[in-house]
Amino acid sequence: MDRILLSTVAYRSPEEVFPYVRSFTDYPRYTEHLTDVRVHGDGGVGSVYDLRLTWWKLSYTARSEVTSITPPESLTWQLRNNLDARGEWRIEPEPDAAPPEEETASRIYFEAVYDPHSADENAISLPRFVSLDWVIGKVKPRLLSEAKGVVSRLVEDIEGRPRDVTLTIHELP
Repeated sequence: MDRILLSTVAYRSPEEVFPYVRSFTDYPRYTEHLTDVRVHGDGGVGSVYDLRLTWWKLSYTARSEVTSITPPESLTWQLRNNLDARGEWRIEPEPDAAPPEEETASRIYFEAVYDPHSADENAISLPRFVSLDWVIGKVKPRLLSEAKGVVSRLVEDIEGRPRDVTLTIHELP
């Protein structure tokens, strides 16, 4: 299993941050490869999100299920089709990280644990002469940059303005 764990600070309380993390339908604003999100459920535990991803000549719909929610600290998810993957958004108060002009701060953690070789080759329509191993080799290095971009744009949304965001990488595959 591979694991990406990164974090950053947002200048808001966990209670203010959590609704943004929980709003999967807003995620297409954070990445160019996620084109559409459809929700099945009320957004609570057991809700399923169809995440339409496109990259290069490939398109794929990942089905993600919310497995637990502990507001405002944590939301966990697991993919339910074609790939062994799960993850968590975690928010912890970190008021000492706030600059003088800000009232408080929180540390936002993004974690994804996945087995790239568990991908179902039949679930993706690959172009002729393109192997799943080739696709994995091309996608794997892009996952970190995608995660960084999502977290940075999420902070911009939370705070209502752009700024340079420092990302801490805790673990990489």
